[in-house]
Amino acid sequence: MARTRPLPIPTTDEAPTPLPTAARRRPATLLHRAAEHYRPRSLAALRISTGLIFLCFGALKLIPSASPAEHIAVQATTKLTFGLLQPHILLPALATAEICIGLALLTGILLRYALAAFYLHMTGVFASLLLLPDAMWQHGAPTLEGQYVLKNIVLIAACLAVTADELTPR
Repeated sequence: MARTRPLPIPTTDEAPTPLPTAARRRPATLLHRAAEHYRPRSLAALRISTGLIFLCFGALKLIPSASPAEHIAVQATTKLTFGLLQPHILLPALATAEICIGLALLTGILLRYALAAFYLHMTGVFASLLLLPDAMWQHGAPTLEGQYVLKNIVLIAACLAVTADELTPR
């Protein structure tokens, strides 16, 4: 059996040996630097990503049967408008509203109006949980359509951050 020598213990008189460059760049340090780089851009990232989601989902509603939420959106909006608007009017209007919200979030133009429209839209989206209980819930758990609605909590959180930034005086 080979004997190994113990590592020398540096005394206070000796200068520490410098670490190689790769050892100095620890992953935590790189992650911290990346986070510092991202932080001032984080609200713009939230605004733009939410805008892209709205733009894409709104555009899908303009293509017949392309949106998985099309029938739920029409049913909920029909109930919210007491049947005064027909589905052939509702869906393009809803799509246009979502596209306009998405474009405003993407560009930052008319952002305050878009955020107001966003919250109004989300009120209608979440109203579907109450207006269409059979489609949204099964045995107390959300159906796939209910999950589709509930995931909007993340979009609301993103827009709350964007709203707080937009309303904060500079």
